[in-house]
Amino acid sequence: MDINGKNILITGGSLGIGKETAKFLSDKGANVLITGRSEERLNNSIAYTRAKKIVFDIGNLKNIQEKAKECIQILDGRVDVLVNNAGTGFRRNIDELNANDFLEVYNTNVFGLSLLTKEIIPIMKEKQAGTIINIGSTASLKGYKGGSIYSSSKFAVRALTQCWQAELRPFNIRVIQIN
Repeated sequence: MDINGKNILITGGSLGIGKETAKFLSDKGANVLITGRSEERLNNSIAYTRAKKIVFDIGNLKNIQEKAKECIQILDGRVDVLVNNAGTGFRRNIDELNANDFLEVYNTNVFGLSLLTKEIIPIMKEKQAGTIINIGSTASLKGYKGGSIYSSSKFAVRALTQCWQAELRPFNIRVIQIN
């Protein structure tokens, strides 16, 4: 795929995989917008990546629609590629689990990812083109001790990816997961 001039939205772009992906894509000529919870980390990242930024915590489900519209506006109404990279997690053994821990992880890793994608899809459908890349984990393939919350959230992302592949392929929208 030629990414020169493509509009790419990367969630969780202030650290790690998201930050390095933003730099790589910017270096290849893409117009990159990164999101993150920390304005300070985003500012450090944009100095390195030359991407645009928006402070946006996808785990805050109350403002997904509003923030998605801001992202779309910053990208001049066109999102060619959505990289769902934002994620969180921690280890808890089964006897330590509670609902709030599940909600904290699932709000970002599953619900926020899904609701943001839902807001971007109409643009891609109208264009009859687009790519959605869900950043998964080997935890989406095999659970591990203490991984009930994180691993199950990544299993959910794997299932979402497969469902969206079937739903969106007729619109020429590719959906993949990278572990």
